[in-house]
Amino acid sequence: MSIDVSNITHSIQLAVAPVFFLTGVAGMIGAVAGRLARIIDRGRVLEDRMMASKDEEYVQRSLLELNFLRRRGRLANLCIGLLTLCGALIALTIILLFIGQTTKTEIDANSWSLAAMFSFGLGVVSFVSALCCFMVETMMATQLLNFHPLRQPASVACSAAAQVPGSTASPAAAPQRKTALEAARQDGFVPQA
Repeated sequence: MSIDVSNITHSIQLAVAPVFFLTGVAGMIGAVAGRLARIIDRGRVLEDRMMASKDEEYVQRSLLELNFLRRRGRLANLCIGLLTLCGALIALTIILLFIGQTTKTEIDANSWSLAAMFSFGLGVVSFVSALCCFMVETMMATQLLNFHPLRQPASVACSAAAQVPGSTASPAAAPQRKTALEAARQDGFVPQA
């Protein structure tokens, strides 16, 4: 059995090309895993604060936000699963390309190449699906943000800013600040200080 060194070298070059795709998949898994860790941390903090709170309205808002975080966590988990599947399919593609290039007969080489093409196509579909999950999760995360202080009239925003401890703001500004914060809490998720 003779080994053709040039054929082996070409096979290795061909099989190594999808490795760059694996690098991108690994980076995405790291990014999504970091987001999932933040979701879990936020959920734990929220649960602790909710258990310690006697305010029924705050508990209801916390339950709403926990449900929202659970949906985001499920999307992040799905994204990580799809990225892992993508990585496995790309690794399978590398193996199939290497085997396809080193087989003796033309029929075997074509069937291996066809299998590699199918595996790579499924890997790309899995990667695109993971990107869609990532985009939806990111959009859900921004829905949680509350920009109501930016929409307030300048007089209310200034009076709210003047209520920083140690400031010399008038006591009459305190009810305006409280009313603005209550309005913001009714419209969205605002953590209670």
